[in-house]
Amino acid sequence: MNVTSPFSLTVLAIVALSFLGLPIGHAMIGGSILYLLLAGLDMGTAAEQLLNGMYSNYILLAVPLFILAAELMNIGSMTDRLMSFCNAIVGRFRGGLAYVNIVQSIIFAGMSGSAIADAAGTGKMMQQMMTRDGKYPGSYAAALTAVTAVIGPIIPPSIPMVIYALVSDASIGYLFLAGVVPGLLMALAQMVIVFFDARRKNFPVEAPTPLRELPLITRRALPSLMMPVVLLGGIYTGATTPTEAAAVAAAYALLISTVLYRSVSYSDFYRSVLASARTTASIGMLIAGALVFNYVITVENIPQTLTTILQAWDLSPTGFLILVNVILLVLGCLLEGTTILLVVVPVLIPTARALGLDMVHFGVVVVVNIMIGLITPPYGLLLFIMTRIAEVPLRDLVRDTLPFLWAMVGSLVLITFFPGLVLWLPRLLGYQG
Repeated sequence: MNVTSPFSLTVLAIVALSFLGLPIGHAMIGGSILYLLLAGLDMGTAAEQLLNGMYSNYILLAVPLFILAAELMNIGSMTDRLMSFCNAIVGRFRGGLAYVNIVQSIIFAGMSGSAIADAAGTGKMMQQMMTRDGKYPGSYAAALTAVTAVIGPIIPPSIPMVIYALVSDASIGYLFLAGVVPGLLMALAQMVIVFFDARRKNFPVEAPTPLRELPLITRRALPSLMMPVVLLGGIYTGATTPTEAAAVAAAYALLISTVLYRSVSYSDFYRSVLASARTTASIGMLIAGALVFNYVITVENIPQTLTTILQAWDLSPTGFLILVNVILLVLGCLLEGTTILLVVVPVLIPTARALGLDMVHFGVVVVVNIMIGLITPPYGLLLFIMTRIAEVPLRDLVRDTLPFLWAMVGSLVLITFFPGLVLWLPRLLGYQG
């Protein structure tokens, strides 16, 4: 590739601006405008691509609504009641709080759709519960909280899957269904690691919740437990689109927290809306930058060129999936997940289609790779978040994360080579792929 070509200079400009501290979304917009200038194209194309991409995609509205639902859930007592329910179910075993951490991530996965929201919300609470009175080492609690948060965007709803659907035209409903078994498989792998750690490190056994109290605890948590049912039931019965279901989820969280539990003040609501707006603006700028940069990639025929190169290598579908796994796992160490979804994945999709890969299966493999990237050294975003929340050295956190990381890579291998694990539930409910 010519290092003085407009595209090469654009990539160098994006990398340089990012290293100088400019957000990656802004860097992509700036680099793309430079490309239009050097290539002699209409500079207004950048604004046209941005506006058309942002305002013509109804599906994108689901992102801020899922974020708002997670914020409303965290400020109310929904979180406390669900924690009590999880503790009553699995807290009685050795290492009980570690199992509670995993189970609460499975339950909260049906509500927020964001790994970062799970780690910063319920994850922070679990960190405090596990380290109270020195029950668990701070680094182990932080590592477990980071890896369990990864489950959230795999089990529906999932913001990364919404973004993948945007770039691939795959069905969001079937993508959500396809994430259930892989998410549970990863949770099972984490529980196996906890099982051996609990005995090797002699983790404490929590006081068991009397069985006579279980109906009361369940009844108190039932409105919160019904949120995934309301959300996913609307989608799969055809009553709502995924975007409408996200709005229903946000409204349901607000209704339960304010009317039923009466645990949200006006100031709490204001702060949750403000936090949601900030997170949405951050993701929105990243999507906007990617839309403009993807136009540059299209003009340069990068997807077609890559498809031609890979076809020349005569890769089988399995060989291509192995290559994709390696590429995404490496990129996950360096780049933020949304950037990979919006910039790298669209380049890989034409080849995946040409090889006859199922777009729903491919989407789940992509999302799982990106989620593992959140906890992969040296730049896993969740590692940095938990280092700040738990106030533990990054070195210790990485050490305690590695066994879980290898177990999750093992789960990735299974869903890569056995598509039936991913597609079984969608096919059960009518998917023809």
